[in-house]
Amino acid sequence: MKYEAASPEAYIEQLPEDRKIVIKKLRAIIQKNLPKGFQESINYNMIGYVVPHSTYPDGYHCNPKTPLPFMNIASQKNFVAIYHSGIYAKKELFEWFVGEYPKHAKRKLDMGKSCVRFKKMDDIPYNLIGELCQKMTVKEWINTYESAIKNK
Repeated sequence: MKYEAASPEAYIEQLPEDRKIVIKKLRAIIQKNLPKGFQESINYNMIGYVVPHSTYPDGYHCNPKTPLPFMNIASQKNFVAIYHSGIYAKKELFEWFVGEYPKHAKRKLDMGKSCVRFKKMDDIPYNLIGELCQKMTVKEWINTYESAIKNK
């Protein structure tokens, strides 16, 4: 599903009731645990957390007018997802998350490169997502991002 909204609140307002509850809870966990410096926005038609241009003027290399993306949450057709660029870009973080996931959830991890999909709303490991949010500062993300871009 694609939701078009100008704000996170407007995004959430469009969701079915069961998804509103989950997205609101994910949003609260992220806001509570994400290090200072990330900014909440609508990014790629999802609720996004980015490094603002005021901190990283270069923006995203694919479109420098876009702030540097870091993390998103979304309600898709068949699942709720979190997208975390740090998991994709930093092998140690990926390995930590994959290793910790079974300790926090009953179901098997359903994951793409940076996407973690939750098809069952009753088995979202909110505490683990909170821990994941704390694992990378804005500065660390910029350094990781620039290292990856410069190596291409």
